[in-house]
Amino acid sequence: MELKESLKQLVFDKTALKQQVFNNTKEAFELFRSTAERLIKLFQEQARNEGRTILFEFKDHGDFEFEVIFGGDVLVFCMHTNVFEFSRDHQVMKSPYIHEDPRRSYCGVIRIYNFLSDSFIYQRDQDLGYMIGRVFVNNEYHYFIEGKRELGMLYNNFNTSLISNESVQSIVESAIEYTTNFDLLTPPYDEVKMVSVGEMRNVMDKKSMATGKRLGFRFQADTE
Repeated sequence: MELKESLKQLVFDKTALKQQVFNNTKEAFELFRSTAERLIKLFQEQARNEGRTILFEFKDHGDFEFEVIFGGDVLVFCMHTNVFEFSRDHQVMKSPYIHEDPRRSYCGVIRIYNFLSDSFIYQRDQDLGYMIGRVFVNNEYHYFIEGKRELGMLYNNFNTSLISNESVQSIVESAIEYTTNFDLLTPPYDEVKMVSVGEMRNVMDKKSMATGKRLGFRFQADTE
């Protein structure tokens, strides 16, 4: 029994490509980790120097997750361990950059989520968080971001954008800026005017009434 040459080449080539994409994404994620940790330390130093009692904290959660806490917000950075390709209908698949070499469309993904810090402090497991951006990294260390406002508009040049110390710092800073400006809004009155006895007991026991920055709103409302 012998392997067909075409099958062998397909498996070897695709596996090598995905391994390269994974390695590049992991390197990028470690750069995000170290950059976020350094930024938080700078915030801590400035807060102490100015006598401000604002919470800034970096928490590491293993190889593929970390979080940064600043004031009342938490940013959670997560790297997916798999490699993805975009659907044929995705805008990026229409770019000359991908047409020149379809292998460039295979990407690893780093997701950035925003939560309220009180959601973790008071163990409000039903609270909502929001993905504010996801970073796609390919086999050439090129990246682009799908995201909200600052993130989505500033980092979408897949053909020219490269992962670097400077680009990662800019992305993390933009995520913090966007999160700080993404304010907690009260939900519409009619959506919260009734509460069950069990929910009220939970509120009294754990301050656990479901909360999110746009609870009762479509997330798109923050761009309107």
